[in-house]
Amino acid sequence: MNSRYEVVIGLEVHVQLTTKTKIFCGCSTEFGQSPNSQTCPVCLGLPGALPVLNQQVVENAIKAGLATNCQIAPHSIFARKNYFYPDLPKGYQISQFELPICEHGWIDIETAELGKKRVGITRIHMEEDAGKLLHNEVDSSAVDLNRACTPLLEVVSEPDMRSSDEAIAYLRQLHQIVVYLGICNGNLDEGSFRCDANVSIRPWGQTELGTRAELKNLNSFRFIKQAIEYEVERQIDVIEDGDEVVQETRLFDPDRGVSRSMRSKEEAHDYRYFPDPDLLPLQVSADWVTRVRDSLPELPLVKLQRYQDEMGLPAYDAGVLSAERPVAEYFEGLVALYNNPKVCSNWVMGEILGALKDKNLGIEDCPVSPELLAGILQRIDDKTISGKIAKTVFEEVWQSGKSADQVIEDKGLKQVSDSGAIEAIVDEVIAANPGPVAEYRGGKEKLMGFFVGQVMKASKGKANPGMANQLLKQKLS
Repeated sequence: MNSRYEVVIGLEVHVQLTTKTKIFCGCSTEFGQSPNSQTCPVCLGLPGALPVLNQQVVENAIKAGLATNCQIAPHSIFARKNYFYPDLPKGYQISQFELPICEHGWIDIETAELGKKRVGITRIHMEEDAGKLLHNEVDSSAVDLNRACTPLLEVVSEPDMRSSDEAIAYLRQLHQIVVYLGICNGNLDEGSFRCDANVSIRPWGQTELGTRAELKNLNSFRFIKQAIEYEVERQIDVIEDGDEVVQETRLFDPDRGVSRSMRSKEEAHDYRYFPDPDLLPLQVSADWVTRVRDSLPELPLVKLQRYQDEMGLPAYDAGVLSAERPVAEYFEGLVALYNNPKVCSNWVMGEILGALKDKNLGIEDCPVSPELLAGILQRIDDKTISGKIAKTVFEEVWQSGKSADQVIEDKGLKQVSDSGAIEAIVDEVIAANPGPVAEYRGGKEKLMGFFVGQVMKASKGKANPGMANQLLKQKLS
């Protein structure tokens, strides 16, 4: 990166809400249905059809605002954003302009290079989505209006980010928040979470913002990072060549790693905003905001800190376990049954998440419930099984859905803690390994691990390893 210039980035993120119906009509929002099968006169913009606001959309907007430290406006209005495009059947988009529902918030981010930083949020407003153009190989296009009128939140940041890494940290944090809240599924491939990036550069020390270019509809964290870095270099080259950066909208081609000009950047007056005459001003009472605030889940950064402060988990463990709400709920369910957070953390991060990854499953589909896993850990504690045998029990519980006690009984896996039985095995191991015995007695004490391993092998993993260790030390001394 050219050190003569400071990068300035602001992001506009479109968050598709997980309501069952659209923002102004009763049509389904289910993804992947046949084209134009989820439409009605309202979302098609037919004459005389009137929009009716979906209350759940408003509630989700309040949740997003509270979770990002915004002020919730008691009075907001919907506006018509007028422009022509083939996938916009009404010729305007219902959005919010002068009076959005949420303003003046912030999100804390952290990057490895610069540490912690606060990024301001200018506004969050509700709006409807447009349809989708489908292009084929014979130079013709079709339009699918299933997505028209799908509820969106647009989250507009302040131009506070100074690198692609900061932009990605902000997006990941916002993505985590809206998924935690349950208001968005966060699926980037389906366009449920997509971003427009406003990028400009200016000489270091200059306070005036440079001319920005907007990179549209980026739906991959990797592509967003690539697009921003390409755009920064492009603008530097333009200025270094003696030209001026033009304010425009650009599209990023991830296959070639470059962006191309799409159109000159519009200003607000180009859209001729005016209040929508078919929708009443929205009134949000203080009681409503309080009810929503009381319903919010513990957010990921708060949860991460609690896991460290109250449970004593290392920062890494706390980060992994708090990153996704279903994983955190599984972990907390396990701790409620088996009150040893670090042991629970080890098993969830190791066996549970490892097995889920191998089988490409989400934790919601995990066949080993917190109750079943707690049963395994309790049998380790009471010496019924060893830690090694517990792995075998886990695999069988995963496959069969049986409890640890059933598996231990059915498979004969109960740990041998009878001193006489273990002593007999120890004697056999010592007799069978005269060479290592002589070396151990000659001072090579690291061989103790070898002897314990031989005892465990001879007992098929059932010998109490602590007892085996103790008897070996007595007989080898």
